[in-house]
Amino acid sequence: MVAQFDQPQGSSDGGAIMLKAAERRLGIIFALADGMKDERQAGKVRHELDELLMQRVMAIACGYEDANDAARLASDPVHKLLVGRDPKKGEDLASQPTLSRFENSVDRKELFAMIEVLAETVIERHRQRRHGRARRITIDLDPTDDPTHGQQQLSFFNGHYDSYCYLPMVGFLTFNHEPEQYLVTAVLRAAMRRGRWVRWGF
Repeated sequence: MVAQFDQPQGSSDGGAIMLKAAERRLGIIFALADGMKDERQAGKVRHELDELLMQRVMAIACGYEDANDAARLASDPVHKLLVGRDPKKGEDLASQPTLSRFENSVDRKELFAMIEVLAETVIERHRQRRHGRARRITIDLDPTDDPTHGQQQLSFFNGHYDSYCYLPMVGFLTFNHEPEQYLVTAVLRAAMRRGRWVRWGF
């Protein structure tokens, strides 16, 4: 037996192809990107909004939550394939500065539009699964802690969780008497919010 590790183009994220298959079925990335404004100069655009969103979401799903990981993943053949580029000859993916500008360009109105897309996608999927029939739908809203480190904006100490954190509110749907809960929405909040505080516009 001979083991060689000299393959010029390899990836440790081969399983992510299943994520691409799920996205192709749901189409949620493209639906989210449709609600975003692209105010960049057209002649200087190398990466479309849906490509940037796909790159970022897939990287996070593979465990690369830090945008700095883009430096290593930009030429990764699997990640290029996930974005729809040729794994070998396709152009490298976006750099960390490009991804950071992309993330910070989204305004509040666009965020709420994206929340609506997520909710509509979940509801439509289960409408099809149950053939439009659900006698009871339960909406469960719960806060959860997201610990922070360093001087992050809007990070405060929360006595209940005994840590500096954010306190996002997440919403789940349950259909009839099924035990499964399905994530339908999430809103990032500062830790000083009370757990029972919910804005009606949620």
